[in-house]
Parts: sequence; C-alpha cells; structure tokens
Amino acid sequence: MTERFLEGRAAVVTGGASGQGHAVALALAKAGCDVAIGSYLFDDPSAEERADTSRLTQADLERAVAAIEDLGVRAAGCHHDLRSDELCQGLVDLAVERFGKVDILMNVAGISMLQPIVGHDDAIWHRVIDTNLTGPYRMIKRCLPGMIERGWGRIVNVASTAANIGDAEYPAYCSSKSGVLGLTRCVALEGAPHGVTCNAINPGYVRTGMMISEFERRTRERGDNRSVEQQIADVEASYPQGRLIEPEEIAALAVFFCRDDARGLTMESINVAGGSLW
Repeated sequence: MTERFLEGRAAVVTGGASGQGHAVALALAKAGCDVAIGSYLFDDPSAEERADTSRLTQADLERAVAAIEDLGVRAAGCHHDLRSDELCQGLVDLAVERFGKVDILMNVAGISMLQPIVGHDDAIWHRVIDTNLTGPYRMIKRCLPGMIERGWGRIVNVASTAANIGDAEYPAYCSSKSGVLGLTRCVALEGAPHGVTCNAINPGYVRTGMMISEFERRTRERGDNRSVEQQIADVEASYPQGRLIEPEEIAALAVFFCRDDARGLTMESINVAGGSLW
C-alpha cells in the first residue's frame, strides 16, 4: 500500500480532470491528500469555442472526481479557466470550503499553439501567455498567503523542456514556459523563510490526449503528411530512452516535492524527458 504521508493535507490541481493533471491528482490522493481539481469544460456556459485543449465535459469532470474519491480521500471539482480571476478565485474557494485550506498547489493546466512570429495572431499570443504564465500567477497569489500563515506549503509548476529550448513555430508557448521558471524562482524565495517550497517540472513529450491533439493540429495546419502514429514513433526514436514519458512519471516527481524530507528542494527546475533536451 502506498504510504499516505499527505493525510490531513489539501491540494488544488489545475487541469486535474485529464492527462498529467489527473495523474498528479490521483498520486496526491494515493498519498492521502484531499484534492480539488479544476479543468476547462466545453459544455460550461462560460466556455468558448476553442481547439487548443482536450474537449472535456462536466461528465468527464465528475468521473475524475469519483476516481479521486475512490482512493479514500475527499475530492471536489469545477469548471476552471486560468485566464479568469473569478474562476481562479472560485477554485481556491471550493477547496477552502470543502477542506478548510490549501496546502499544496499543482499548476498543471496549459495550452500550446502552433504559430511563428511572422504573422502571429495577437489574440493567440495573449491567450497562451495569459493561460500558461499569468494563470499560475493568479493561482499562486491566492494560495501562497495561507501557506505562509500556516508555515507549510508546496507549489509545483509544470513548465516544459520548451522553457529552455526554442522552437520557431512555438514562440508563445516557449516564452510562457520560460516565464514560469522565472515565476517559480521568485515564489521560492518569497516562501523560503516560511516553510513553503516552489519548484518546476519540465516534461518532454508526455503520452496524453493533449499531445495527440497537438500532433493532429500539426497535420492540419502544417501539412505534415505523417500520421499521428508515425509522429509519435518519430519522437520515440529521437529520445535516448526510445519512449515517451508517461503522466504518472510527472505525478511521481510532483508528489515527491511534497515530502517533508524534500523541503530542501526549492527553486529547482527538473527535466523529465528521458534524456532529451526537448
């Protein structure tokens, strides 16, 4: 049985209904942590027509919450958009209402858009930056004060190998993830005297629905004649370990950061990419 070293703790996970976020939420629950998740739901009245995330529904969210509860902890979930101050506050309020506090914040949600600088649509640029960089800022500023007051907290920001490596077709994404590393360092220093750590994880290609959607978009928008399966095979062949990263590997590191014996780890940025730089 997994050691339940997080019993009595409460966490918020953005993007917690699917992919890496759901893997993180389940790993926290296995460790005994109560978990509130937020994900963008396309059947919510506030949703807008977009093609840059997996198309989750209220039913998907409810299944994700039930899977967390099945691990013997309390769980809650709601529609969430990182670009909205109101919805960011709502997710934090949900956790505090159900659990009384937020000890752990996992900023996992994010989007990626394929577009070079020449001809870059300003609305797309702002959407990516607002979601991937300003979104974690919105969540941290709402959770950090309580962590400081209680003298314990863990913040993990999921950035990307793209934070350190550029790509001409993903300037908004690379810029946003580089910014996340800067935000991580500043928050780590602010929280350090108060028992709060802040670290970043830089995943490479992770086997998720979002990755599949990204490859499908490449086929549509870049005229890539390769099938999704061939694109995946090509990435696997390029990785030193010859495989994609699994969501559970990101989750394992995220939860490790929450251990008391990992309290000396803060302001760190760790790649999980099987030895690949991207």
